[in-house]
Amino acid sequence: MTRRKAVIIPSVLLTLGAVAVATPAIADAVKGSPTPAPVPASTTLSRSAASGQSLESVVDAIERSARPLRSTDPEGGLRDLDALGRMVGDADVVGLGEATHGSQDFFQMKHRLFRYLVEKKGFRTFSLELAWSSGVRVDEYVLYGKGDLKDIAREEFQGAYRIWNNQDYIDLIEWMRDYNRTHPKDPVRFMGNDMGYAGPESYERVTDHVAREHPQLLDQVTELYRGLAPTTDAGTYSDAYLKLPLAERAERAERTRKVYELLRDRRPARGDKQAHLWAVQHARAIHQMAEGYSLDVTDEAEVTKMMRMRDEVMAENVAWWRKHTGDRILLSAHNTHVSYDSFDERYPKTQGSFLHDSLGKEYVSIGSSFHQGAFKAFGTDDNVMRTYRVGAAKPGSNEDTLDKVRQEDYILDMRTAPNAARAWLAKPRVTYNIGAGWPDPMTYRIGLGKAHDILIHLNEVEATEYLGTP
Repeated sequence: MTRRKAVIIPSVLLTLGAVAVATPAIADAVKGSPTPAPVPASTTLSRSAASGQSLESVVDAIERSARPLRSTDPEGGLRDLDALGRMVGDADVVGLGEATHGSQDFFQMKHRLFRYLVEKKGFRTFSLELAWSSGVRVDEYVLYGKGDLKDIAREEFQGAYRIWNNQDYIDLIEWMRDYNRTHPKDPVRFMGNDMGYAGPESYERVTDHVAREHPQLLDQVTELYRGLAPTTDAGTYSDAYLKLPLAERAERAERTRKVYELLRDRRPARGDKQAHLWAVQHARAIHQMAEGYSLDVTDEAEVTKMMRMRDEVMAENVAWWRKHTGDRILLSAHNTHVSYDSFDERYPKTQGSFLHDSLGKEYVSIGSSFHQGAFKAFGTDDNVMRTYRVGAAKPGSNEDTLDKVRQEDYILDMRTAPNAARAWLAKPRVTYNIGAGWPDPMTYRIGLGKAHDILIHLNEVEATEYLGTP
């Protein structure tokens, strides 16, 4: 099979659309069109009839089990989310996806659901598809008010993560800070679980710990870390890192691995187990970045390997946080990452699948869908952030049928829906699946019921207010 040459851009780690690889086996090229390739309605109806299902029976089955969603606005009452609370049950980690990386309604829904889970279900951590070290800075703001949030967002939400510099996430983080002012003994926390960057503070945390607790290792660790800590902004650093020769990146990864293993294999000094655990995790996060960036991002097989490793790393970091803080966690990411099912050849195993392996029923996946609307994304041809809009989902797509339900916005437990709905939801169909870059040459076919436990469907979405540099 002959493939087109991979096109790699700096935001490879954040978005499905960033690695523009299309093959006849897994995708259709969408030339100049922002909407998925349509499937004629007559074709869909005949297939439904052949399987003993009519479109009307599917819509009726979904309608009977769908629970109305009153709003995505984080403020105000939360009673309509009680149904979702029952669906989540006693799960410790809830993955909440988004069908675009740049729509206000998805971000506000995450804020609203996190508020509900905090107030009604005892959740205490919001975890984002963001570098570990950046998450630590946000967490210190949320816990202690350290720093200025706008400065933190401007400095940390860069490069692969710049879409997070939007008003909706600022509002969520400020809500978390306000909550902690009135609940200082039972605070909420923020974590980044991703591997795309390791800030200078991470290196300082490791070396400071070594200086205090293992001074005999300080010279060795200092030498191994020499020249590795960022001295520029996050976006510039990440771009420059991927341009280094492969041999140099491999040598850096070997150095970070040695530091991680040195600390991991040491006993905590003077019984300070917690400080030791966190120092080891900071060293591990540094190595995760270096190991991921040691792969050849111009080789399709290596990119696939990186994507699998990335999702495994994100799952491991979330599981680590759950184990060592005891917090119940709302995990925010793209639908692809919280999914159980890998419907994209470039993502051979997802974060949701890894979490299911390690947590079992303690992990629940919630996917999001929309019928039409707008989103922010960077241009895959020029890397400029702008607003894009897609029209109503085409006949034959998942969203076209989902939007025929009388409830405009709703929540659906796909595990307990009637048989007709579950059978329909299990089959892959064309689905909006928009990452941080647009246009995306891929057409995605997803069986929603295999990908997630629960679905939140919105009729229309609008673009978030982006606060960064276009």
